[in-house]
Amino acid sequence: MHSFAGAIAEHARTRPDDVAVRLDDHALTWRDLDDATARVAGWLRAQRVRPGDRVALVAPNVPEFPVLYHGALRAGAVVVPMNPLLRGREVNHHFRDSGASLALVWSAVAEAAHAGAVGTATRVVEVGPGTLPTLLAGVEPDPAGHEPAPGDTAVILYTSGTTGAPKGAELTHHNLFSNARTSQESLIRLGEGDTILGALPLFHAFGQTCAMNTAIVAGRTMTLLPRFTAAAALAVVQRDRVTHFAGVPTMYVAMLNEPTAGEFDLSSWRSCVSGGASLPVEVLRGFEEKYGVVVLEGYGLSETSPVASFNRPDIERRPGTIGVPVDGCEMDLRAADGTPVTEGVGEIVIRGENVMKGYWRNEAATAWAITDGWFRSGDLATRDADGYYTIVDRAKDMIDRAGYNVYPREVEEVLYEHPAVEQAAVVGFPDPLVGEEVGAAVVLKAGTAATPEELIEHVKAQLAAYKYPRRVWIVSELPKGPTGKILKREITPPAGEEAQS
Repeated sequence: MHSFAGAIAEHARTRPDDVAVRLDDHALTWRDLDDATARVAGWLRAQRVRPGDRVALVAPNVPEFPVLYHGALRAGAVVVPMNPLLRGREVNHHFRDSGASLALVWSAVAEAAHAGAVGTATRVVEVGPGTLPTLLAGVEPDPAGHEPAPGDTAVILYTSGTTGAPKGAELTHHNLFSNARTSQESLIRLGEGDTILGALPLFHAFGQTCAMNTAIVAGRTMTLLPRFTAAAALAVVQRDRVTHFAGVPTMYVAMLNEPTAGEFDLSSWRSCVSGGASLPVEVLRGFEEKYGVVVLEGYGLSETSPVASFNRPDIERRPGTIGVPVDGCEMDLRAADGTPVTEGVGEIVIRGENVMKGYWRNEAATAWAITDGWFRSGDLATRDADGYYTIVDRAKDMIDRAGYNVYPREVEEVLYEHPAVEQAAVVGFPDPLVGEEVGAAVVLKAGTAATPEELIEHVKAQLAAYKYPRRVWIVSELPKGPTGKILKREITPPAGEEAQS
């Protein structure tokens, strides 16, 4: 079993009637999934899609997503998963850059896809609730499927593009399958009767590997949640006897502060993994205390398939760290000039079977990002004597205040310790005197109150004078990306006196 198609076929043979994918009352067994992916592969062949051709996939967390994704892989196509919330202009970039010949698009979000396809060679085919069987009716299942070479590109994942246009990370079949297998064997460990909740967007690397593809490697059930809210997630945990959950910090914050949590029977729930951004230690401890479920925090990027390091269930867990490198992966710290860092802060570099082939048709970006097989992450971290890494911050998020480095995460950790703070994002903003000043946007918990001055004093009492925020402003919500990750580049201090200094 060295490919996803092989894994699905094996489970269809050994556990044909077990549920592979569930959404509310709709369930696909392993036999169903094997048959449907084989028909999608056959249909794509009939559409003249050849091995290596790019097929875009624009869909929310619905059972059709794994069917179309793995059907396309089975046909030898390269899947280009895309955020269903993208607008026409953004869609156009993805279609044009990837050279997708075909786009399989969920009908509810098809308007932007049709607009984005104008002027490209991409043909849009709509898929909606219940329409896939009609599309595949009369199609002969592709019995053998395309047998990919390990180094063949399987997926092109477009990175969020914090600087310039999004770049396509080219992930191979070996990258994705080995990373899912590693996640299953050493981290998530789905066993007989287990169910994982697919609440992370499946178009994103974290949801693909740690929910969908891990469940496929393990032969266990993934139950889907198309739109995350804390109450909806807890309701699915109760209904489907969910044992494992994968999420980003904002999901844990929401569940920690969910007032109806006590109404649900969550006795099946055993473990959680967190990634995508740093999980404040205060949130991790509060969540574990409230739910009695262990949270393992780790780290990765789209370019690393994505799992690179984790706190593992079989070794000492250290809250606040991202653990140690996973099997098949090496990590190190480097200075700006590329020399190794043995003490203090350095940029994380990664190499191993999880590191992408490169950026799609972008040799300059690839050459900058990968040197001698080592991928530059752009994340700053420290490493302790036992090899546990702790993220300090994104290199680009670091604030240079009058020549002193301020790492936003450190300030955020202190803000999260204040009883009224639900979410906090610390950012730098221009200042004529010190170059860059420290600011914080804060969301308060429902039913609590705190003034900006109070929050400033709270941090001031615990950190060096150059680190505390000179301006704090209260907001109703923070801007978030598709996985729920806080988008700091969209946060700026408001004009006027509501921001205290």
